[in-house]
Amino acid sequence: MCTCPSLVRWYWQKQKLQPYVDFMKKNYPPDFKYQDFAPQFTAEFFDAKEWTDIFASSGAKYIVLTTKHHEGFTLWGSKTSWNWNSVDVGPKRDLVDEVATALRENSDLRLGLYHSLFEWFNPLFEQDAANGFKTNLFPSSKTLPELYELITKYKPEVLWSDGDGDAPDSYWNSTGFLAWLYNDSPVRDTVVTNDRWGFGSICKHGGFYTCSDRYLPGHLMTHKWENCMTLDRKSWGYRRNAVLKDYMSIQELVAMLVETVSLGGNLLMNVGPTPDGRIPPLSEERLRQMGLWLQVNGGAIYNTTPWRAQNDSRTPNLW
Repeated sequence: MCTCPSLVRWYWQKQKLQPYVDFMKKNYPPDFKYQDFAPQFTAEFFDAKEWTDIFASSGAKYIVLTTKHHEGFTLWGSKTSWNWNSVDVGPKRDLVDEVATALRENSDLRLGLYHSLFEWFNPLFEQDAANGFKTNLFPSSKTLPELYELITKYKPEVLWSDGDGDAPDSYWNSTGFLAWLYNDSPVRDTVVTNDRWGFGSICKHGGFYTCSDRYLPGHLMTHKWENCMTLDRKSWGYRRNAVLKDYMSIQELVAMLVETVSLGGNLLMNVGPTPDGRIPPLSEERLRQMGLWLQVNGGAIYNTTPWRAQNDSRTPNLW
């Protein structure tokens, strides 16, 4: 779940690009801050059961919900994110719980949760960074409590970590947390994790590799991996100013799915919902089109293993 006002998605990251500056000057008062966007995130039309129906109809086997991105706003009432979460501000709802409940009551979909380790402008993280990550005030008081809370409260089967902030895994105490996750947590027998647990760990350590966004290795991988990509070619969030050509066609999506699976990977397709909590109609259409294709061709996708050759050199797009 990733949504934001059109051109200002990365505005808080201090990218003072002229289109961003012009957009803010034209549409918002001079003293308007990033935090002031939070009340505009209302989710009044959010229906977790409807989302579940859309995702299940796509032929997906699991979903990954963004519980917190790099700006630090959590979609549950995090005990360590006071007044910067969806229970205190905006929707006034625990959206993670609603999704988890709807998924388990209305589908066979597995629950995955995305969580960003660092936060762009949290003063504790900035202080630790200034100290060369020799102190760990931020992970001990913010990141790790959130991770433990997500696991014990919502019991996901996929934990998708992101955003190490160029800090090593020792700073995040990743090995300590993962040891608990795999040995003592309530999901120890079912959970899988990715590879983003500290600087230098990506594509080297983890239950499955992601390596980079939109990753396609072009050859068979020996380790399980995932192609995390987005339906909107230009953004991971909802854009009001997006046009049709910005979105991948169903033909392009099917081609990417086939190539990904032939190389031994999973496809994780991102869609950005609107601030009022809806899956945009075009995104819903693509998801349902994918499901219709899988109803016919799913035997070549589900529970398959890669062949010894992945590509016919005479026809480069045949996998």
